[in-house]
Amino acid sequence: MKRNYFPANYKSLLNVLETQRAIKLIKDTFENLLAKELDLVRVSAPLFIEPKTGLNDNLSGHEKPVSFIVNENNQELEIVQSLAKWKRYALKKYEINGLYTDMNAIRRFEELDNLHSLYVDQWDWEKRLLPEERNITTLRKVVEAIYRVFLRTYDLLIEQYPTLANPLPKNIIFITSSELESLFPDQNRMERENLITKKYGAVFLMKIGNKLSDGLPHDSRAADYDDWDLNGDILLWYEPLQTAFELSSMGIRVNKDSLLKQLKVKGEEYKLSLDYHRSIVNGELPLTIGGGIGQSRLCMYLLRKIHIGEVQSSYWPDADIKEFKKHNVDLL
Repeated sequence: MKRNYFPANYKSLLNVLETQRAIKLIKDTFENLLAKELDLVRVSAPLFIEPKTGLNDNLSGHEKPVSFIVNENNQELEIVQSLAKWKRYALKKYEINGLYTDMNAIRRFEELDNLHSLYVDQWDWEKRLLPEERNITTLRKVVEAIYRVFLRTYDLLIEQYPTLANPLPKNIIFITSSELESLFPDQNRMERENLITKKYGAVFLMKIGNKLSDGLPHDSRAADYDDWDLNGDILLWYEPLQTAFELSSMGIRVNKDSLLKQLKVKGEEYKLSLDYHRSIVNGELPLTIGGGIGQSRLCMYLLRKIHIGEVQSSYWPDADIKEFKKHNVDLL
């Protein structure tokens, strides 16, 4: 999908005020259903942390977080990029089995388009696992539970806004990145996602991070939060933009063995000196599964908007704003 793609004759199904009310309905409903389905407790989360803790998420491994200096003691702090690591500490600290929180972040490196902005808002969640639960069966059950929450939220939404009715697949299918490569060997990564997601409507693409036959992963993943053999992305086919639409990235988190293996693959063994990584190696943190679910992404999909700026307030260049107006895109 090219930057700022605009379908012909686009008109939002809801006006700006209706959109704001529908966003609240979606967020309240999804959050409450998710907490019940996965047995999660809501907690507060940090907006910024100290770099030396190693708790900030490196995402695919090269994105630099926004940072600033605290004047009183010249201490550098970083805006979180996600809370994948912090949540394991929180589960231990609060002595609970599952949690979720609102994660807000600034990702200054993002290339702005229909689906990406500088502002990130998502539900970050995490659950404890027993050693015998670190397997594909557990991963699939949790993915199916999240998808049920998505469908129930959709059903409640269209009761109030019937104009948003849109056939959705009742089930989500599972496929690994290597199986996807075998199906579409001549297509690039994005084309593969589009083809499989258009066919099935809802897909969980598994095992992202390990190398495929061409020596590269399907998509880059940080070495120190998801186990690359036990992770994946929830992808939905989005008809208004004719593209695969990532709703969530999630997975079973690294244990000692997978952490050491993946750090070696990435050449990042130096991270073993950080508090977080030492805690995993020493078995001081719980085994967990967790992920992030995009709040604006969810709203955009269910409200059938064509640009993420229609469901969140963020920064857009003046030239883009002028273009939005020409195509009936009402920014919040």
